[in-house]
Amino acid sequence: MSDRPRFSFSISATDGAGRTGVIAMKRGDIRTPAFMPVGTAATVKAMKPQDVRASGADIILGNTYHLMLRPGAERVARLGGLHAFMGWERPILTDSGGYQVMSLSDLRKMSEEGVSFKSHLDGSAHMLTPERSMEIQRLLGSDIVMAFDECTPFPATRDEAALSMERSMRWARRSRDGFDAGQDHASVSALFGIQQGSMHEDLRRISADRLTDIGFDGYAVGGLAVGEGQDEMFRVLDFAVGMLPADRPRYLMGVGKPDDIVGAVERGIDMFDCVLPTRSGRTGQAFTRDGPINIKNAKHAEDPEPLDPDCHCPVCGQWSRAYLHHLIRSGEILGAMLMTEHNLNFYQALMADLRAAIAEGRLRAFADDFRARYLRG
Repeated sequence: MSDRPRFSFSISATDGAGRTGVIAMKRGDIRTPAFMPVGTAATVKAMKPQDVRASGADIILGNTYHLMLRPGAERVARLGGLHAFMGWERPILTDSGGYQVMSLSDLRKMSEEGVSFKSHLDGSAHMLTPERSMEIQRLLGSDIVMAFDECTPFPATRDEAALSMERSMRWARRSRDGFDAGQDHASVSALFGIQQGSMHEDLRRISADRLTDIGFDGYAVGGLAVGEGQDEMFRVLDFAVGMLPADRPRYLMGVGKPDDIVGAVERGIDMFDCVLPTRSGRTGQAFTRDGPINIKNAKHAEDPEPLDPDCHCPVCGQWSRAYLHHLIRSGEILGAMLMTEHNLNFYQALMADLRAAIAEGRLRAFADDFRARYLRG
């Protein structure tokens, strides 16, 4: 690889708790705050890699669970790794698979060793441990590797949350050791730890301290966006984010809606991922500065206006709401492609606006104006 740094994070400006900066890695820079489009199965659905990049994305996310089952991590490795396989040359973050296997409540069994589960595809038996998760992410060639953790369900009692967090911290240590064992990969990639503790401040503090003692390149806030609602999520972020090292990136996993992202950036989060812009695009929902719209609605059947008159994406520059309404109502593949392309461009434009607002010291004003217009619409 190039002589660029393995991993570094520099903060160029702050405004309140919000920060903007750059993560530098072998495969390129990641401007923060950053939104990572989700490429679950080695594809950002309905998008070509060059179009994902053209939207402004510096990094995408791949999924350990889905890729280990199909086509298989070993196969991807034989074919040159995930970047070559899917034609994406820039950084890729892979999640650990923990969230997916935990959600297979009827198909998995958890122990201190890891999680045994049956594939949702064919019922075949598998075992995912911290060590195997590190191995899979190494075979995929991930640039940012996530520690294997137990995603605490919501709601959970304090005792349940404590037991879950403690196990995640033991697995974090094993993940660190497993990552370091793959020396060639560890020399060109980064490892992030995941804070757990559910809604409890004292448990979040214990988790943050344990992770800091182990030492990671970045830190994720896990166990949120699991049904607790925005107010509760923000309440937890108000105390949880500041517990993590200020000189490392902070990643809020699985978030989210545009107004979730704005509020989390105000609280010091640097990285996000969510399936919402791509999934919504495929089902006919577009994100605009005046709030989301359902393009299937009959009122759009003869609307000559673009999805968002303030959007500069290729879709808004060429096609009308009426045409997109026709495509989605007709089940045309192009409809899913164009709606997804717009949504990803909207998200990346939002991140660029947030970075500029922080750099210019007007984050609070931007956030207030964005929320007022978005929620009113």
